[in-house]
Amino acid sequence: MKNIKISVLDQSQVSRNSTPAQALQDSGKLVQLADKLGFERYWVSEHHNFKLVAGTAPEVLIPYLASRSERIRVGSGGIMLPNHSALKMSENFGLLSTLFPGRIDFGIGRAPGGDRLSAHLLNPSNTFSEKEFFQQLKDVRTYLSGEGTEASEGRVKAYPVPEVLPEYWILTSSGGSAQFAAHFGMALSFAHFINPFGGPEVAAIYRDSFKPSAELAEPKVNVGIFAFCSEDEQKIEDWITEFDYRMLHIEMGATGDLPSLEEIKAIEYNMQQRSRIAYNRNRFIAGTPDLVHKKLSKLADDYNVDEIMIATWADDYEDRERSYELIAEMFRSR
Repeated sequence: MKNIKISVLDQSQVSRNSTPAQALQDSGKLVQLADKLGFERYWVSEHHNFKLVAGTAPEVLIPYLASRSERIRVGSGGIMLPNHSALKMSENFGLLSTLFPGRIDFGIGRAPGGDRLSAHLLNPSNTFSEKEFFQQLKDVRTYLSGEGTEASEGRVKAYPVPEVLPEYWILTSSGGSAQFAAHFGMALSFAHFINPFGGPEVAAIYRDSFKPSAELAEPKVNVGIFAFCSEDEQKIEDWITEFDYRMLHIEMGATGDLPSLEEIKAIEYNMQQRSRIAYNRNRFIAGTPDLVHKKLSKLADDYNVDEIMIATWADDYEDRERSYELIAEMFRSR
């Protein structure tokens, strides 16, 4: 059986009746747990204009998490590069890699990480152009290698130049960015938790098109999914009920507080909402340890990967922590 590595994608969720400060403290506790349990890496995401997510700036959160852990790789899952300057992000990740050599991942995405208005305000010159994203990726590689870009005629460089480069990862959910990962010889992370269809085909095309780079000799892929594991059947049922609503809540553009679980249970969904719930259930895995192990193993086989990124939303931090413990235990024991 394939030895599957497990990793964490943490979106620093703000639970009911809690605060962003508590959500970030929970992230600090969770990275320590993941470190102790043998998780491979711990990524944090970039979201904007969404009240229930405290992690808006991975470049700020990463050093906090890295300083609270010892072994685990810590990184962005990801930096939405069109929102930023390639030079500034190169400086940020050069500095992070200098502070924590051999432990930093630079995961890069092309999506806005929120609505288009937020993206415009973050970077008014953002055109959402593939050509500009390609140039940004090229510039980041150039800056972090200690060289100056063509645009600056070699006169501007990103300091400090790290002795150990971060690992470059390209994030994709549609497959469009996989071609950039293959071209630049970067690793690829497919967000099954966003788009549950077509990912294995994208991974296969990436592998076939991959061009080795100085940083990565062979193609490297992982897959991300929402997952919740418990030994309590009622908790699993309640989690699915709530998560069905959470997905609809996000898709409807709602940014406010969530109703209570009892209020969610009383909702009568229309036909369109029920159809969307059925689709969204392909984006997560929930169940007892045996079922979760079986489904995660199948996911790894479908994508032909040896690493799964797991994002677990749970209103109760202890349930979230226990889910990660059970998942770590099932792969360690088998």
